[in-house]
Amino acid sequence: MRIAIRAAKVADVDKMVPLLVDDGRLREQQNPILWKLAEDAPAKVSATLTAAMEQERPAVRQKWLLAECEGRVVGLTHSILLPVPPIYAGVFGPPGLIMEDCALPRDAPSGTATALLEAAETDLQQAGAQILLASSVPLGAWEDVYIGQGYAPLTLYYAKSGLEMTEAQPGTRPATDADVPGMVTLSAENRQLLFDLDAFWAPHAEADARFGTWMKKSLTLPDRDMFVADAEQGVAGYVISQPATPLHFPAPHDISCIGVIDDFYHAGFSDRTALDAHGIGARALLTRAEAALRTRGNAAAMVVCPAAWSSKIALLEDAGYRTAITWFKKR
Repeated sequence: MRIAIRAAKVADVDKMVPLLVDDGRLREQQNPILWKLAEDAPAKVSATLTAAMEQERPAVRQKWLLAECEGRVVGLTHSILLPVPPIYAGVFGPPGLIMEDCALPRDAPSGTATALLEAAETDLQQAGAQILLASSVPLGAWEDVYIGQGYAPLTLYYAKSGLEMTEAQPGTRPATDADVPGMVTLSAENRQLLFDLDAFWAPHAEADARFGTWMKKSLTLPDRDMFVADAEQGVAGYVISQPATPLHFPAPHDISCIGVIDDFYHAGFSDRTALDAHGIGARALLTRAEAALRTRGNAAAMVVCPAAWSSKIALLEDAGYRTAITWFKKR
């Protein structure tokens, strides 16, 4: 059977919605709390697709590709040009990210996923992407396809459900403006460790100033909590918990009770292979951030972690986190 691939249009939305909602249900079966479907999932997906396709000047370049066979949609991919965070150099330009909400029906013809992936890669490269990334849940339909096409894990998104209310952890406290210089110093250490793992994380020449400005701004934002771990002089670590965004959660899902911990670094992580002092200080910060999320009504937390940072992975897994999403990078 011949598979034809083309760009999706607004007129295709009604065909795409059932595939994307069914795809969301598969994730919900893995973790009903993290991947809870929105009550109005079909309408939410339809509105999201329509709005994105009708934007004349979108903030982010998005593209959906459809695979058709004998007049029927048998799969789709969704990709974006991922904006480079301002603390990174972005020497290769915006990477192309194949999103988690790529979908295949169970009866898709053999080879559909590979054909869609190759078409998405070509489209992203033609749009200027020099680096290709792809997202998948563990054991998802696309994980083996990505690995088979030369992708390897770059970033892990660990998740934990059942957050608990806990007392403030000793040695941790809310961050203040006075802590920003110390946080900048720790961030520079964190960025260097990331760069040593992969040139993808090359720091921007003005990263310190940009990070410091963003930290001062973040301290004024009411939707997040920022904590530091005290050291004899200055701070030994920092953590920021904030609401989840659609970047990691496809449209069918309800993300209102999901929190994300992205900026999280402690001096105990400075050895990427082994935790300093058994990670006690870092664990206290993580517990403090979890409690803040629970206070805000969150039922689950997601923490970002490089796939090659074994000491941080060990701490997260010991704290009950498990991989929820993997971002792969094409070799």
